[in-house]
Amino acid sequence: MVIKCKAAVAWEPGKPLSIEEVEVAPPKAHEVRIKIVASGVCHTDWTFLHEVGKTMNPQPFPVILGHEGAGVVESVGPGVTKMSKGDKVIPLVVPQCGRCERCLNPKTNLCTKNWKKTQQCLLADGTSRITCKNQQIYQFIGISTFSEYTVVPEDNVTKIHPDAPLYRVCLLGCGVSTGYGAAVNTGKVESGSTCAVFGLGAVGLAAVMGCKAAGASRIIAVDINPDKSEIAKTFGATEFVNPKDHSKPIQEVLRELTNGGVDFSLECVGNVGVMRAAVEACSPAGGVCVMVGWTQMGELTLVAEDILLGKSLKGSYFGGWKSVEAVPKLVQDYMSGKLLLDEFVTHRLTLDQVNQAFDLMITGKSIRTVIKM
Repeated sequence: MVIKCKAAVAWEPGKPLSIEEVEVAPPKAHEVRIKIVASGVCHTDWTFLHEVGKTMNPQPFPVILGHEGAGVVESVGPGVTKMSKGDKVIPLVVPQCGRCERCLNPKTNLCTKNWKKTQQCLLADGTSRITCKNQQIYQFIGISTFSEYTVVPEDNVTKIHPDAPLYRVCLLGCGVSTGYGAAVNTGKVESGSTCAVFGLGAVGLAAVMGCKAAGASRIIAVDINPDKSEIAKTFGATEFVNPKDHSKPIQEVLRELTNGGVDFSLECVGNVGVMRAAVEACSPAGGVCVMVGWTQMGELTLVAEDILLGKSLKGSYFGGWKSVEAVPKLVQDYMSGKLLLDEFVTHRLTLDQVNQAFDLMITGKSIRTVIKM
């Protein structure tokens, strides 16, 4: 049966989200209908809404944003065997079918199952399961967690521990997994190394946490917001540098602080100018720069010698995690005290306040706001 519920609909780019009554159809074959309990508000949601045609490719509207959620299975479609009604789950921006060439390749987590469709904000059959006012509503990355109910492909869902607190572990659906994995998986930060993390939103702070977990001896946190200094130390930063406090470019400042450059730099902003600074802050003696911040259309310009002499530049998507397998383990790590999550959540709001959550993020007043459905 169709479920009627509330959702925050983006009718057009650049405009506030509108709370509407939507209809959520039953799941089709190999799909799961989820009652969303909590959703983090990620910078990528804001970027999709406000940066279309600038740093983002043209996107379909109307759309329901949100991709960092957790909830409970309401029903499953034919052929679903991995989960059943009542299971706690996290929807995933990266699928893991376990069968495609990329799933079988240990070097990547970019499963191809339904990838093209979900990037078009559609499900496998080329349609959405959500309608409003007799109009199809697109589902952001095939997920849409800014809705009280949603339908997601089964390979984009993972079952988690039944005692997991959904208001916390929802952050593992995107931001925390992305930043933490960029350090421990993609960058392979080494014990005793010197690291710099650019941008101290949730992704950047999770990268700081990953550097600490990997045993880095110096972790330099970089942000233009001075209020981020203390929270960065909570996650393991040993130093804080504000580019606004210096007349020199930040890469020069970091090279002077580290006798030639850092061993690992992680760019968590999604700005090509900051990406170049992160590359140039690396040591020429095998320094590794990891691009983590999300942007689509920006062109990155580098000095060829920077790479030629021995630096490496890597990209990281969802922290390199094989999603269905890894996220339940990250949930367990949080529950056993190995991973911080509570410290990321600075605000808890209702769905009606989702536009306020964007304002808090853009003004630098929040780390992560969790929307309570």
